[in-house]
Amino acid sequence: MQSESHPVILYDGVCGLCNRVVRFVLRHDRNATFRFATMQSPLSQQALARHNKSADEFDTVCVVLDLAQPTERLLIRSDATQFIFKQLGGIWRFFAIVASLIPRPVRDWAYRLVARRRYRLFGRYGTCPLPDPKVRDRFLDQ
Repeated sequence: MQSESHPVILYDGVCGLCNRVVRFVLRHDRNATFRFATMQSPLSQQALARHNKSADEFDTVCVVLDLAQPTERLLIRSDATQFIFKQLGGIWRFFAIVASLIPRPVRDWAYRLVARRRYRLFGRYGTCPLPDPKVRDRFLDQ
């Protein structure tokens, strides 16, 4: 597994918005910092269980730091999004800084508002789309 020093983004593999977010991160992650796993994968189920969470209760992207290490941490909703933007750097880091000025309950409320409507707004796949072969090694649940 290639995740020890790489943050792992857990995403809903059948969600159109989530898949767009993954493609966005792949396009802007110049240092290949992130790894990916679908919420439906055993890897994600195990990581979430270690934090007393279940994929069934999530309508959001999560970021796992230090996967399967004693220092493992789970970031959810706007905290996960901010972390991703900070790691991407450039203008995206600026967006993360601006977002940090907004109180977390407000950020998470807005996040949940979009998340509840994500299938209606962005569609839903019947199965998880396969990643491009050039980046497939960054997906841990293949």
